[in-house]
Amino acid sequence: QFQLMESGGGSVQAGGSVKLACAPSKRINVGTSTYCIAWFRQAPGKEREGVARIDTDGDHTYYDYDASLKGRITISRDNAKDTVYLQLNNLTAEDTAMYYCAAGPGFICGVVAIPPRRFSRWGQGTQVTVSS
Repeated sequence: QFQLMESGGGSVQAGGSVKLACAPSKRINVGTSTYCIAWFRQAPGKEREGVARIDTDGDHTYYDYDASLKGRITISRDNAKDTVYLQLNNLTAEDTAMYYCAAGPGFICGVVAIPPRRFSRWGQGTQVTVSS
């Protein structure tokens, strides 16, 4: 069993960038283990939405985003640090949300628009607030 811990959020000016990190509470050997690590976000009054996913034993990344995010986000992993990152660039007020990472079995990573309930482990979230 492990927990997930997000970090890297904060208050950012519009047009700026953040790099969020998701690390497990104990080493799960990102790079050789078979998990799907996903980033979701939830803005006030809105449903939690998927942003990106990465499998931990291959080189597959998946993006579930609308046109407003295209070209502005990148999911990546650092095997040595056992950490998954989400880079968001050119932030706008619409990116203000709580960002969560979640872990599920590796085979679900390829599912399009996978719902949050398919992920069994969640972090507490990290808040990103974008001001103009």
